[in-house]
Amino acid sequence: MGKATGFLEYKRVKPKKRSPEERIKDWNEIRISRDPDVIKTQGARCMNCGVPFCHGGVLLNGMASGCPLHNLIPEWNELIFKGQWEDAYKRLTRTSPFPEFTSRVCPAPCEGACTEGYIMEPVTINSLEYEIIERAFAEGWVKPRKGKATGKRIAIVGSGPAGLSAAYYLNAVGHDVTVYERSDRVGGLMMYGIPNMKLEKQIVERRFALLKESGIQFVLNTEVGKDISAQELVDQYDAVVLCAGATKARGLNVEGKDLKGVHFAVDFLKANTKSLLDSKLQDGNFISAKGKNVIIIGGGDTGTDCVATSIRHGCESVYQFEIMPEPPAERKEESNPWPEWPKKLNVDYGQEEAISLYGKDPRNYLISTKKIVGNENGEVSEVHTVEINWVKSPSGRMVPQEVPGTEKIWKADLVLLAMGFLGPEDTIANELKLDRDPQSNVKAEYEVFKTNLDKVFTAGDMRRGQSLIVWALQEGKLSAREVDKYLMGKSVIK
Repeated sequence: MGKATGFLEYKRVKPKKRSPEERIKDWNEIRISRDPDVIKTQGARCMNCGVPFCHGGVLLNGMASGCPLHNLIPEWNELIFKGQWEDAYKRLTRTSPFPEFTSRVCPAPCEGACTEGYIMEPVTINSLEYEIIERAFAEGWVKPRKGKATGKRIAIVGSGPAGLSAAYYLNAVGHDVTVYERSDRVGGLMMYGIPNMKLEKQIVERRFALLKESGIQFVLNTEVGKDISAQELVDQYDAVVLCAGATKARGLNVEGKDLKGVHFAVDFLKANTKSLLDSKLQDGNFISAKGKNVIIIGGGDTGTDCVATSIRHGCESVYQFEIMPEPPAERKEESNPWPEWPKKLNVDYGQEEAISLYGKDPRNYLISTKKIVGNENGEVSEVHTVEINWVKSPSGRMVPQEVPGTEKIWKADLVLLAMGFLGPEDTIANELKLDRDPQSNVKAEYEVFKTNLDKVFTAGDMRRGQSLIVWALQEGKLSAREVDKYLMGKSVIK
């Protein structure tokens, strides 16, 4: 605790962002650094709460409560207040391999569990993490890590957060690590699934350069199970860690789902970022929303990213459909008590931009899509919806019930499906005959990460299903520990 009365003296100051009117004109990152005095006082707001629930990293009611990486948050908050920035960086990276990623795209379950947030506004943990890691890069404190060579060779499939985390820790203890990535750039969904304005790709490339300098080998444009068999990796390496993600997108089973102009959100976002990086969108190899009426089916971060991307293309209009009710403005203690993740209305950057441009929030709640209608050329032209209520079925489950007379037709030229992911693709799991769980994820016990096949481990979304980046980083770290134990009999990875 930096200052005993800091939480009483200073109010929460949100992260500083460029104005919506400015940022929708480009693809640059929307966040900017804050005044040093503000950073100091925000660190001082961390109170001596006795039991820092922000460390937690547990699941409560199916959602993360506290940091899954178990970041030592009060400690680096105090160091920020005292101006000991390098010590704050060292403390942060004792538990977190890549704070530059989590500080930008993690929804901050640490803040949801902050003790101060029980009766006041929580500490701005996420933005303080951002300030620490950016100061560390600016000052040259971030160095490549490589341990004494063990002679053991490990293959990692996938260069998303779980794969990079596993590679980072295994390389740091001296193993020879090779990462296989099917795309032409490293990062998985961090590279192509998250828009540039939320995570500039030079940030990913900056870390990639450090990992290469530390000795990690990267094999790009190589799809395991297609360009090289998964069995070859098992035969050639001392261990294999599968971190290929949960990339099988959830579809919409309604009439018209195959019309031209209906796309998975992830395909829309991937193509846009690749074209932006390859040619600044000059090659035309992306799905454009320019001049179009855009309907996004699904909420969450992906839906928000689609809103923001469509606006930057110059769409005519953009709406989001969410089948769930609108969250309350504040946490409901009776059904969503602290320190659970607070289920309350959040106006994210994409909605902020839509409100600035169109004068209203693009989200529409309790809406179910009945069918998608096309024109004579097979192109989407309308989306037909109905309002719903959630009611309890005879079995006790909550099910949607249509509200008579609420049918509506929406003009649409582009429909984006942002309804999450079903699980990992089947190629590798089928080839290696890996056990799967009921959700089709590769089966491996948490904190063990070993599959039913000797030498083969799995971590991240491929094991747990679609989840937060911070869980992927933690699973990458812990799977590295288990691989290290498997090869060496013990591990110093914590």
